[in-house]
Amino acid sequence: MNKPLLIEIGVEELPAIPFLKELPNIEKKWSDILEKFKLSTNFDFFYTPRRLVLWHREFNLSQEDTTVEKYGAPVAIAYKDGKPTGAAIGFAKKCGIEVDELQTINNGKDDVLYFKKEEKGKASKDLLNEMINEFINVLDFGKSMRWASRTDSFIRPIRSLIVMLGEEIVEAELYGVKSSNKSFAHRMVSYEPFSFDFAGDYFCKLDKNGVILYPEDRKKAILEQMKKIESDNNLSIDIDEELLEEVVAITEYPTALLGTFDKEFLELPEEVIVTSMKEHQRYFAVYKDGKLTNNFIVVSNSKTDDFSLIIAGNEKVLRPRLADAMFFYKNDLKNGLSNKGLKNLVFVDGLGSMYNKCEREEKIASYLADIYNIGQKELLTKAVMLSKADLMSEMVYEFTELQGLMGYYYSKAAGEDELVYTALKEQYLPDGEDSELPSNKFSAIVALAYKLDNLMGLFSVGKIPTGSKDPFGLRRAAAGIVKIAIEHKIEVNLSNIIDNLLENYTGLEKSKLIEFFNERLFKIFEVNPSVIKAVLGSGEGDVYKISQKICALNPIVLSEDYKEASATFKRVANIIKDIDVNSSLKVNSSLFEQEEEKDLYETYTQLTDKKYNNYEEELDALFSLKPKLDKFFDNVFVNHENEAIKTNRKNLIGLVYQAFRNIADIKEITI
Repeated sequence: MNKPLLIEIGVEELPAIPFLKELPNIEKKWSDILEKFKLSTNFDFFYTPRRLVLWHREFNLSQEDTTVEKYGAPVAIAYKDGKPTGAAIGFAKKCGIEVDELQTINNGKDDVLYFKKEEKGKASKDLLNEMINEFINVLDFGKSMRWASRTDSFIRPIRSLIVMLGEEIVEAELYGVKSSNKSFAHRMVSYEPFSFDFAGDYFCKLDKNGVILYPEDRKKAILEQMKKIESDNNLSIDIDEELLEEVVAITEYPTALLGTFDKEFLELPEEVIVTSMKEHQRYFAVYKDGKLTNNFIVVSNSKTDDFSLIIAGNEKVLRPRLADAMFFYKNDLKNGLSNKGLKNLVFVDGLGSMYNKCEREEKIASYLADIYNIGQKELLTKAVMLSKADLMSEMVYEFTELQGLMGYYYSKAAGEDELVYTALKEQYLPDGEDSELPSNKFSAIVALAYKLDNLMGLFSVGKIPTGSKDPFGLRRAAAGIVKIAIEHKIEVNLSNIIDNLLENYTGLEKSKLIEFFNERLFKIFEVNPSVIKAVLGSGEGDVYKISQKICALNPIVLSEDYKEASATFKRVANIIKDIDVNSSLKVNSSLFEQEEEKDLYETYTQLTDKKYNNYEEELDALFSLKPKLDKFFDNVFVNHENEAIKTNRKNLIGLVYQAFRNIADIKEITI
């Protein structure tokens, strides 16, 4: 039999960011507990800043009855001379019964000890208290707090608890709070709790008491209100999805309101205004005709008919924030960009100051510029040495997320070359999964220098990512290098870079860094992993060429014809496994005895002498050798009794293998 189950855990206002980090795990954690207690069923999870709600439309009133069967040792071992041995005594103890209560059964081979017990499922209401306490204890919001005289802790104090099965209040207790049929209204409706008689009544009364329980309904309401503001005022609101989720999490009855700030603050860079509003006040930026306006959107959690005081209050709070930003900005412009202060700013223990980091990055950039024939080496040096200078600015001290960007504004205002200030803006790109990439090769070199120094420097002092921990974002740095190389068709050979710059990174183990970097390729390219392994097996170290080879080989491996072709090329790999394929293989055409040998060699020579526009063309040509190879294998006996002929034939197949291995090691491919 089933009845609806309602669980509401009432709390003081939850902090949005730690809550949203744990949100994706909450339903899974409750589902695991249901499974553990053999009460699995469908449910919904809802939340507001003051309540966590689990709602089961149909919940089993008890666990299902189960039959427990256990099999023990053969009777011949369990008893000796009619007396129980340790095997029988131990089995009885395991089953929780006396030895004389044991049964026997034939398992088709022997008579063995046997135990069978019918276990009646426990009533759900007798389990819910334990389940809810376990659920609360597995939630991980990072920091937690204690309150009153309690020694246990949670993210925020728990103030109420509802556990209602049908119309029955189930006895439960959480952090000293006992279950009841009382919940709390929106604070602007009432501070007194309201009661209800059944679950359906709970949902109705919440709505009447100013609480929109469903997060999607709150989100929908906010978006509809914003759309009306846009329409009524001919404006466009920048709907930041992360900010929207945060606002949904901190409101029970949201109302989007339009506020304004003094136009004089529009002198500030757009990003400064937007960051100040978003990070400090949770305001949305507003645009008109593509330009930032002196408006903002605040989402109020108040329930009132007059929002004028709320709008005025938020306008009053924003003004000093922007005034501070204006003061920092003008001060920074007056002082200009200087990297001298970086000498006193530690980067990482063992790697010196941020100034030292810039010097190492400059060496990398200079090395790369020589490879790519970049002529503006003086500008490149200036860009790299100024790249971290804005860390000393007052603005970046206040808004650390604006580093790089403020360097762009300050260097532009100082009249620096466009290449320099653009590179300062783009030095950290890409900085996420869907991030933009540096817009030109000059900026790309600056960005590569930053990421390469992070990798080589941090690996040299043992700051290597382990498991899921990557505090310095080195996995992201490696992925960024690959993306930049592909975007700008830049040769990035990490092995060569390390060899040429190793003197700047004492303690760096080259093999560890190369292995780490190559592991990232398996995360970046969504292809058959053996394709990546095969390409790496070619010995290719240039990231851009690796990507080209992967993109050329993967469609072939995915094709319907490849399975048949793979059998042929596996034979190639098997034949040459006992010869040194890294050596220069010699083939003497005068030793050919059969037409299939001659035909294969002539075709191979024609194909390898030809110049190809890309790896796709070259692979197509090489795979066209399959019919020739099949005829060779069908008609030519490789292990000839004459050692010279045998070696010649193996070398011929070895040459074919080497031609493939210039692109990918075909023996590594699995399908």
